[in-house]
Amino acid sequence: MLLRCLKAELIKFRRSPVWLAFVVLPIFPAVLGTMNYLGNLGLLRSEWYSLWSQHTLFSSMFFLPALLGVFCAWQWRLEHTDRNWNSFLTAPVPVGALCLAKLIWAAVISLLAQVWIGVLFLLSGKIAGLTGPIPPELAGWLLCGALGGVSVCAVQLYFSLRIRAFAPPVAFGLVGGIAGLLATARGFGYAFPYSLLCIGMRANNPEMELDWRPFLFSAAAYTAAFTLLAVRHLRRHDAAAE
Repeated sequence: MLLRCLKAELIKFRRSPVWLAFVVLPIFPAVLGTMNYLGNLGLLRSEWYSLWSQHTLFSSMFFLPALLGVFCAWQWRLEHTDRNWNSFLTAPVPVGALCLAKLIWAAVISLLAQVWIGVLFLLSGKIAGLTGPIPPELAGWLLCGALGGVSVCAVQLYFSLRIRAFAPPVAFGLVGGIAGLLATARGFGYAFPYSLLCIGMRANNPEMELDWRPFLFSAAAYTAAFTLLAVRHLRRHDAAAE
C-alpha cells in the first residue's frame, strides 16, 4: 500500500513547477552568503568554515524553511482543490499510508535540498578563491540538517493539511525559521522543531558540538507527533463535506 502511495505522489509532483523553487531558492543564500563573506574578509578568517557560517545564516533561517513550506503546501494542494478530498479519503488505502508517503517524499526533498546546498557551497568556495581543504564535517552538517528538516516537514505537512490556502503555511515556515534561530540563541534549540534545522547544519557556528541525544529524540518526537496528528485529523474528516 505504501509503495502505491509513493508512486502516486511521484506522478503528481514529478512534472510540477515546485521543482523550480527547489532549484532556485537555495541559490539566493549561496549568493548572499558569499557576498557577505567576501565583504568581511578582515573579520572572517577561517575560510571554508567562515563561508559556511555565512551561507547557513541565510539558508537555515529564511530560504530552506520556505522551500520545505512550499513543497509541503503543494503536496496537499491537489486535495484542497477540485473536491479531491472525496477521492482521497475513499481510496482503498489506509490514511496512515497516504500521510506517510507525503512525509517520505518531503524527507527526500529535505535531503536533496541539503545536497544542492552543499554543491553550491563548494562552488561558492571555489569562486571565492578558497584554497584550503574542504571541511571534513561537511557531510555531517548536511545529513543532520536533512534530519532536522524532516521534523520541519512533519509540522508543515500538518498545518498545510489543516489550512486550505497555499500561502499561509509557507509564511508559517518563514516565521518558524526565524523563531528557530531565536530559540537556538536563547538555549532552547533542542526543544523547538525549526531550531533543529539550524542546529543540525551548525548554522553560523560550524564548530559547535552537536548533542546527539536531545537532537535525535526531539526530531523523532516532533516527526511522530505531527504525523499522528495528521492521521488523526484525516480519520475524523468527512469526505462528503468536501
